[in-house]
Amino acid sequence: MFIANGLLLLQFISYASGVPPLVRVGAIFSNHPGMYNSEMAFRYAIHRLNMDKSLLPETTVDYYIEYVNRFDSFETVQKVCKLIRVGVQAIFSPTDSVLATHINSVCDALDIPNIGRSAHDFSINVYPSQKYVNYAFNDVIQYLNWTRFGILHEKENGILNLHQLSRSFHGEVHMRQVSRGSYLSALNEFKGKEIHNIIIDTNSNGISILLKNVEWKGLTGPIQFKDGQRVQFKLDLIKLKQHSIVKVGEWTPHGHLNITEPSMFFDAGSMNVTLVVITILETPYVMMHYGKNFTGNERFYGFCVDILETISREVGFDYILDLVPDRKYGAKDPETGQWNGMVAQLMKYKADLAVGSMTITYARESVIDFTKPFMNLGISILFKVPASEPTRLFSFMNPLAIEIWLYVLIAYFLVSICIYVVGKLSPLEWKCIHPCDLDNISIGNQFSLTDSFWFTIETLMQQSTDIYPRAMSTRIISSIWGFFSLIIVASYTANLAAFLTTERMINPIENADDLASQTEISYGTLDSGSTMTFFRDSMIETYKKIWRSMDNKKPSAFTTTYEDGIKRVNQGKYAFLMESTMLDYIVQRDCNLTQIGGLLDTKGYGIATPKGSPWRDKISLAILELQERGDIQMLYDKWWKNTDETCTRKNTSKQSKANALGLESIGGVFVVLITGIIAAAIVAFFEFWFKFRYHHKATPTQSVVNNISTKGEILESENTYLQPDRCFWIEIYEELRYASCCMNKQKRPALSRTCSECTIPKGQRIDNTIS
Repeated sequence: MFIANGLLLLQFISYASGVPPLVRVGAIFSNHPGMYNSEMAFRYAIHRLNMDKSLLPETTVDYYIEYVNRFDSFETVQKVCKLIRVGVQAIFSPTDSVLATHINSVCDALDIPNIGRSAHDFSINVYPSQKYVNYAFNDVIQYLNWTRFGILHEKENGILNLHQLSRSFHGEVHMRQVSRGSYLSALNEFKGKEIHNIIIDTNSNGISILLKNVEWKGLTGPIQFKDGQRVQFKLDLIKLKQHSIVKVGEWTPHGHLNITEPSMFFDAGSMNVTLVVITILETPYVMMHYGKNFTGNERFYGFCVDILETISREVGFDYILDLVPDRKYGAKDPETGQWNGMVAQLMKYKADLAVGSMTITYARESVIDFTKPFMNLGISILFKVPASEPTRLFSFMNPLAIEIWLYVLIAYFLVSICIYVVGKLSPLEWKCIHPCDLDNISIGNQFSLTDSFWFTIETLMQQSTDIYPRAMSTRIISSIWGFFSLIIVASYTANLAAFLTTERMINPIENADDLASQTEISYGTLDSGSTMTFFRDSMIETYKKIWRSMDNKKPSAFTTTYEDGIKRVNQGKYAFLMESTMLDYIVQRDCNLTQIGGLLDTKGYGIATPKGSPWRDKISLAILELQERGDIQMLYDKWWKNTDETCTRKNTSKQSKANALGLESIGGVFVVLITGIIAAAIVAFFEFWFKFRYHHKATPTQSVVNNISTKGEILESENTYLQPDRCFWIEIYEELRYASCCMNKQKRPALSRTCSECTIPKGQRIDNTIS
């Protein structure tokens, strides 16, 4: 007690004369175990003095403690000098009078205040004077009209001057000096002498021994002590009603809590109470009608407004709903330590409830209370839907890179030329052209230049050929080229499905790690919200990196409202870190936006109340009941999944399945086919024209007509000369007509000479026998 009084005296001195910002005080305690409680009291007093800024608003008290042997005065003086060297401005003395004398002499010489129990010239005794203590005991004894009593004391020189007290009393006084082991015998002696009134002067440790089964009936029921601690007691639980205090239960050490009036906690009837509720505008949680016809609570609507209205009916209260002045949820300034937003309003008891999309966090829970969460969520990334890669007409070429196509084309030419050269060098590739014509024996190579190119392209296209290599060298080249073609075709076919059946997106980020490791896309979050606090206080390296980037770009990285962040995302090259429930609401209404990655954390929305509010538990029970009944889920579907507001989004969850291919995907194949047909027709025409032009020249040509009998004899032979100036286009027409209609006949039909320039009579035919 003297320590606390001493610190209050120090406070009084500070108000009287002023003290510096830092005051150092010293204390000397005996190393005896009995001084532990005094030391703890001293430390606690200093702590309370520093915590309560109303006592010393501009001063901090620092302390230094030294331990001495209560029988060693020299060590005590040394410890006092040590405290003086560190700059203490006051010293608390021990209770031992011998040591206090030495300490007082040093303090008197240096004019340092000495706060203790013994009085001296420059010391302050905060304990009541001995004579006044004696007066107090005398007054109590006279009032109680004691005629005989006992005195138990442990020390000769204690707080009381016991001998003076006994001399001032004219009745029967029995004094006994006791120790920890003699209390029982002394009490038994007093009991035998029927002494029931006892004055005790003992240390705090002796109290627990003196009181090992004391019991009596008091105002709070039976009072019983065991080992110095009270047992078998009862605590009443009372509830403050509107006009009275009602006992609703009790607590005992053995029976614990027993609620006798549970209806006092869970009454659902109208309580005729109006609460002040603050909120913040946030779609779709809380929105506002701005028309003149809406006043009061009718101005607000939304998901949280519906929940508040339902809870008010369940719990039984009216409310006045209004916006928080600074339009913020509430965050703590790391520099000033001050809170803003709805948290600050609740801390100052300017509102009873805070309703909205307010996240339950550790920092907020330390200064205000939250109900059970009515919605679970997490932080995610809002990003603009990546643009689809435009479908090209020749997208069937995408499975292989352009350089691969070039390498395949080069390999085709090189292998074709290689087969042609090797075929020429190999004797096995040479053979007779007409083996039955013994008069005109001629040999040729089956791998001509054109045939070599044709053989290579047929192998690449996995088609059978009419040319088969005969030499070992050509077979080796053909086998290697066939293996090469197999790998190329198989790789192309396998990759073709992925390119043609899956819509490919240009997505620069997939998760938070991608976001943190790039600089092209900027990102941010809502200012003074739980999301900002999450990144600011996170110990995960990725999230710390994200916070450093946002903090360096402050204030451009933060937005005052969700609408500002969504607008920046739609403009492109910006990702907005926001809570998943709000993100889900946005992406269902704007098909240009999407969610990137999963949830970065898990948390919940709750209704906030001031610390110790009686409404928290009631509202929590109402929330649990609404969740079990499914009312909150129905409200969620009402505000999130309204089909009149949601957009029609292309289902990307089935991209892995085989989808029908459109003309825009494989139309290039048809272009190649049509181009090939046209090219073939043009080449065929030029081949026909070339053959006709150079094999049917308009010069005198001897045509031998051989009539062969069934016996193989030559019956007739004559020479016929064609005229040179026959019409060119008519002959082409006749040849085309023959090629298209008469190509299956053995004989070519005789041409009719209808040209006016022909000298051969009209109707004359020339028969060409095909041998």
